[in-house]
Amino acid sequence: MRVTAPTRTETDSLGSLEIPADAYWGIHTARALENFDITKRPISVYPELVRALAMVKQAAARANRDIGVLDPERADLIDRAAQLVIDGRFHDEFVVGVIQGGAGTSTNMCANEVITNVALELAGRPKGDYAYLSPIDHTNRSQSTNDVYPTAIKIAIIMAHFTAIDELDLLQQSFRAKGREFHDVLKVGRTQLQDAVPMTLGQEFNGFASTLTEDLQRQRDNARLLLEINMGATAIGTGITAHPEYARRVRDHLAAISGLELETATDLVESTSDTGAFMSFSGAIKRTAMKLSKICNDLRLLSSGPQAGLAEINLPARAAGSSIMPGKVNPVIPEVVNQVAFSVAGADTTVTMAVEGGQLQLNAFEPVIAHSLLQSITWMRQAMRTLRVNCVDGITANRERLGAMVGSSVGVITALTPFIGYSAAAALAKTALLTGRNVADLVVEAGLMSREEVSKQLRPERLSGIEPITQTIPVIAPEDLP
Repeated sequence: MRVTAPTRTETDSLGSLEIPADAYWGIHTARALENFDITKRPISVYPELVRALAMVKQAAARANRDIGVLDPERADLIDRAAQLVIDGRFHDEFVVGVIQGGAGTSTNMCANEVITNVALELAGRPKGDYAYLSPIDHTNRSQSTNDVYPTAIKIAIIMAHFTAIDELDLLQQSFRAKGREFHDVLKVGRTQLQDAVPMTLGQEFNGFASTLTEDLQRQRDNARLLLEINMGATAIGTGITAHPEYARRVRDHLAAISGLELETATDLVESTSDTGAFMSFSGAIKRTAMKLSKICNDLRLLSSGPQAGLAEINLPARAAGSSIMPGKVNPVIPEVVNQVAFSVAGADTTVTMAVEGGQLQLNAFEPVIAHSLLQSITWMRQAMRTLRVNCVDGITANRERLGAMVGSSVGVITALTPFIGYSAAAALAKTALLTGRNVADLVVEAGLMSREEVSKQLRPERLSGIEPITQTIPVIAPEDLP
């Protein structure tokens, strides 16, 4: 005998539906589950977004109580229910898909329904008793999806970004520590994949750290653009259905609840239709991702081999690399970070197209903007952590190989050009390449410099440019060579 789970009946302007009796969500969420069964990813995969929605609803309840459009009893119930969601409760009830039509209305209504039914439970009333406490008339009072949703997205992005910025800072510190560890390790620098002049491995890793440090401030600057909100705009920015004092009061409450220095936009019509801040922020995330991908490319090249490649550094072995080649170990951590960077670049294109796709007084495509940005932040945060913990912290240098490569490299003769001249250096470099002989030996044998002078100028400090060379350059012509 088939047992039917108990249900409750809810009604909207389209008709009635049976809702699972134990569900905190209601009919609007049920319709979204039918209409947007696409991504198989509910909005609860982004807990910051769920908490941000609850913060907005809590701030709205407090503002509505202050201005007298919501009685204290109902306002308190909504406030308490929202706080439970902020604290991490009931997140599994936020079941609507991350991608949806309707400019986020399904997400806003899901929040209204869940918080309302939690509040009804706190009041000792049954779920769905909307005659007493309504998702629309009370929990959504003075609001529209068009100010709730973008405001919640901005707060969610900022909260998620805090942890991502922390990981970026830790990663640059990890590279900086390797820079100190490898400060005295000479190597051959390369331009266009060809041998160039000497440097230290420490300088290379410090370069990685510095390029990421630059992005810390750029990301913070772009995140500040998200502090401007449009609460009080309601449908299109005119503030219809909202009390004149509501925008200021809800902003004050939301700033206190979130701990963020939020500002109400000076032009609510413009702010409701404009999503440019999301595009600027997305661009900053992509910039960091591309830099990180370039660094990972370098790590894979520098560790290539271990016998037939550069093999200048060793990455920690994290997994067996082949099902057919015994002993093969691949650079799996840089590879996965590369792939995250590719995804971030694609997400940035999506955000750009969604921003452009807005029409008249509203952008209907904020759900894909939110999903793209929150996914990029989440993946970048995790990618930076695994790169730091499972790769960078464990990198070692192949000092003997690097020393041998520098010793046999004709690039070191560049450091001697201030003393023997470019033409003489070029002639000796050609000889070294043809014979495979040590450049320093050739210079000494040519009588151009003493062994002591050559040794002095080929010290790591001189070769890497840490100690500058300021002497006058004597010009020696090739025909003057012995």
